Amino acid sequence: MNERNADFQRPGVDRNLPVFYKKLSERLDFPLSWLSGNFRGFDVWRKAARDKVMQHLLPPPTSAPFDPVIVDEQDRGTHLARKVVLNITADSRVLSLMAVPKGEGPFPGALILHDHGARFDIGKEKAIRPWNDRPERIRSAKQWVEQYFGGRFIGDELARRGYVCLCIDALNWSDRGGGGYEGQQALAANLLHLGTSFAGLIAHEDMRAAQFLATQPGVDPERIAAIGFSMGAFRAWQAAALSEHIRARIAVRWMATVKGLVVPGNNQTLGQSAFTMIHPGLFNYLDYPDVASIACPKPMLFYNGEDDVLFPIASVEEAYAKMRRVWESQGAGIRLETKLWKAGHIFDLTMQDAAFSWLARNLKA
Repeated sequence: MNERNADFQRPGVDRNLPVFYKKLSERLDFPLSWLSGNFRGFDVWRKAARDKVMQHLLPPPTSAPFDPVIVDEQDRGTHLARKVVLNITADSRVLSLMAVPKGEGPFPGALILHDHGARFDIGKEKAIRPWNDRPERIRSAKQWVEQYFGGRFIGDELARRGYVCLCIDALNWSDRGGGGYEGQQALAANLLHLGTSFAGLIAHEDMRAAQFLATQPGVDPERIAAIGFSMGAFRAWQAAALSEHIRARIAVRWMATVKGLVVPGNNQTLGQSAFTMIHPGLFNYLDYPDVASIACPKPMLFYNGEDDVLFPIASVEEAYAKMRRVWESQGAGIRLETKLWKAGHIFDLTMQDAAFSWLARNLKA
């Protein structure tokens, strides 16, 4: 019996990761990053990077005229809350929530992108207070904003401050629900079978939502911001990178490096929610902060929490440093704000007031 080279790898998987994950991670060198030194001109790089991201979103859904219809409205004193049905794609006619300041405008716009939260009975209702709805949904929304937003619906607050706000459900949330938590991986797999991806569909729909908001009466198309918390923050900086309709962005509690997140025990290694943010093959070219940097030199704000167990601090700081180098390379360092708060996975009133003040300064006419 030949015992030479008889040893072999076993097991192959440990804590949801291949046992050779470190070798795979080490081979990711992000050659399409602006910081790689492979590009001379920033505009040339930005186009190449954006084109690569769009390629990895997989084909976009077929578009159609928005054909919006207001189906309900509530006067909230400083603003009107509206339920608006529209075609977000040719495949999906959806119910959205809008909060519109009273007056003639034109007003700046805020595209609010809801979080994941493993809570699927509410989506758009996490941003704008629901009404004339099922009592259990209204209770869920109230509970959610008390837990994560200091009891404030940020869409209503921004409308009070003079922004036209729009929030649309991502597929599998609220009125577009049906799969729930356990159905996420099956939904993601089936979308891939059908030639698209879960994360790619969300990204395409977010860009369509930005386009819709920019075309609304009373909205200044040159002053549109994307705002999000948690998964919504990922969606916000992604939309800012890919949509020319987005001029500024607030992302709270979602930024790090892929190598810092794909480690044993991190939420990203559990599947499920990760499928809303995975574009197959993209990490062979660009890291998360590289994608966010496509938005440079737009004003961008990132808040993370020192006590947020979802995002390791070292990884957050590395991502912040990479983006800082990009913005400063274009003489736009003053337009990038990054901050670590002594807090967990929340967006409380103090943070909101600071972020909204920053937005007012950076989204002037």
